[in-house]
Amino acid sequence: MKLLVSPKDIEEAKAVIRGNADIIDVKNPKEGSLGANFPWIIKSIRELVEKEKGNGAKISAAIGDFDYKPGTASLAALGAAAAGAEYIKVGLHKIKTKEEAIDLLTGVVKAVKNFDPTRKVVSAFYADYKRIKSISPFEIAAIGEEVNIDVAMIDTGIKDGRSTLDFLSEEELKRFISESKALELETALAGSLKFEDVPTIKEIEPDIIGVRGMVCGGNREDSIKAELVSELKRMVGE
Repeated sequence: MKLLVSPKDIEEAKAVIRGNADIIDVKNPKEGSLGANFPWIIKSIRELVEKEKGNGAKISAAIGDFDYKPGTASLAALGAAAAGAEYIKVGLHKIKTKEEAIDLLTGVVKAVKNFDPTRKVVSAFYADYKRIKSISPFEIAAIGEEVNIDVAMIDTGIKDGRSTLDFLSEEELKRFISESKALELETALAGSLKFEDVPTIKEIEPDIIGVRGMVCGGNREDSIKAELVSELKRMVGE
């Protein structure tokens, strides 16, 4: 299982690198759960990683918690890819139907793959989809049949301390992982996870675990701490 950690700036990215995370996921928490950061921040973090010989970390970038604006999402995705992101992550926050999701994701995939077919598109669904009135994660089978996304993710749309595990059962999450893997997608779980959740997450068996608040000491508004990233990396690798 790979460890994805979400820094908001260069200094936090340095801590993530020291902690040896597998994926550095550039985001801007001020703009939402998958808030987009500036292209020059993505570029600077990409350059920082390239200077770390042998580190091997990949760069991910969130492009926003989107409503139904396929053109805007496609342009944002291209910008993130051009800035150096290897994973481009789009949140389906205000998407209501699978038809809207397919349309939006089709544009994002085309923009990213035309730029570089090796870049990966991450479609983020929300564990708390009922309270934010978003599309269900269990539409993944229908969506994945129609659009060539690379990674299916579950996160939380509202960051109020309640985690993915508060909204979806272990069995429901295993179903999401199973249906995604049947489509040959990579899978990721995130959403206000805690250190004590790691054994359960390992039972669910996603390919990637995504965190921020956990490695900030519990408050996602604080700064990422390298020693907590290292500790989580150790736990994930056991």
